[in-house]
Amino acid sequence: MTYDALAWHEDILGPNFQSAPLELGPDPDGEGDVCATLVRYCPNGDAHDERPALVWVHGMTDYFFHSHVAEYFYERGYAYYAVDLRKCGRSHRAGQTWHYISDLHYYDADLNAALDALPNKRVVIMGHSTAGTIVALWMDRLRRTDPERFQRISGVVFNSPWLAMMGMSNSVYEVAKHAVYAGAKVAPRLEIPAGDLTTYGESVHVTEHGEWDFDLEMKPMGGHKKYLGWVAAVFRGFDAIHSGHVDMGVPLLTMTSGRSELGKEYSESTNTADVIVDVKQSQRWAKELSSHYTLHPIPDGRHDLFLSRPAPLEEVFSTTEAWLRTILPED
Repeated sequence: MTYDALAWHEDILGPNFQSAPLELGPDPDGEGDVCATLVRYCPNGDAHDERPALVWVHGMTDYFFHSHVAEYFYERGYAYYAVDLRKCGRSHRAGQTWHYISDLHYYDADLNAALDALPNKRVVIMGHSTAGTIVALWMDRLRRTDPERFQRISGVVFNSPWLAMMGMSNSVYEVAKHAVYAGAKVAPRLEIPAGDLTTYGESVHVTEHGEWDFDLEMKPMGGHKKYLGWVAAVFRGFDAIHSGHVDMGVPLLTMTSGRSELGKEYSESTNTADVIVDVKQSQRWAKELSSHYTLHPIPDGRHDLFLSRPAPLEEVFSTTEAWLRTILPED
């Protein structure tokens, strides 16, 4: 669907934001028709189609609510968009399992539809957490099979990408993944115990210890339920990245927190660490995904670096802006 044909309406973030559904047809996982949602920042009705565009892609148990990020980059000359993937955030429909997907490749349709809808000639993708794996696999396929779409993308920014299973040695992961793959063939919708994200939720939400307000149905404090089929899909994504054969083919900026603090209850120190993924794993694997690679750890950053406290947040913004100027020089 073209940009002009989209059914734009005022977004949940207020009058300066608009959103439009991107209909994707029947769900390969059998939960009716699915859609993605494209969000744009357009104060005074002007999205500045001629500018380079930044496109936010969220992680697991997440959706786009980062109005401060859109405002910051818009004021510095960029158009700003975000995508809520199928069954996530604004795109979730009644009867669908929050965030469930049995193959990360299915998200290609969501991202292709969003890219096709943008009028902007130059695009940079910003992937957070699980979107690190999703975007890396999508970009590699575009590079190999879809040069027209691929050539529109000038670079990728990773914000704490999830690229490996934290808390597992390589040998334990190898055993675990085969059990997951076998189980997912038999019972993909089996709910499994998963890490509780409450510590992270408490650190960022305004009703607890944080500074940020977001919808606790779309992004519950402790995360959405996890299912065996979804874990298998993520593990297959990890395997592809670890194979050494994934190449995004564009400049990549990876930002992580300076340290991880996993598996602990909320404390003041969890406000200054990644409590979701292992930053060493993120740094280890992200550098394999592009020959034009920049790593910038953010001391005291939270898992979503753009939800960090003021000092690290300022560094995240300035680092991203400086890097964008190197790949998107002024015409």
